[in-house]
Amino acid sequence: MPPWLQEQIMKLQQSQQNLQSIVTQRQHLEMEKAETEKALEELRKVADDDSVFKQAGTILIKSNKKTLVDELEEKVELAKTRSTVLEKQETRVKESLKEQEAKITEMMKSGATPPPPATKTPDNPRK
Repeated sequence: MPPWLQEQIMKLQQSQQNLQSIVTQRQHLEMEKAETEKALEELRKVADDDSVFKQAGTILIKSNKKTLVDELEEKVELAKTRSTVLEKQETRVKESLKEQEAKITEMMKSGATPPPPATKTPDNPRK
């Protein structure tokens, strides 16, 4: 297998790994968002004057309902924003993968060699 083809295949594999990483991050984020929305739903059922607690590491800290609702709503909004960013990244990487696959397929079909590398200019033209 020619070196230029190996290089294109390596780039393709890197893009595939990148895509898998993005998909995994997005799935994790969606699970976090669902958990936060469930906590928010349960918190809204609690009376305003009831005691509520939030977890801080391995301990629980007493808090008030409004503060916790605000924090959880902000966390949900942040998760939505991050999910949108990851979705856009996923789309871009998928498009790039299609282009790379098409390029490799075309290069293999035509048996074409890659364009010649750019000629290196000397560091000091006065020599």
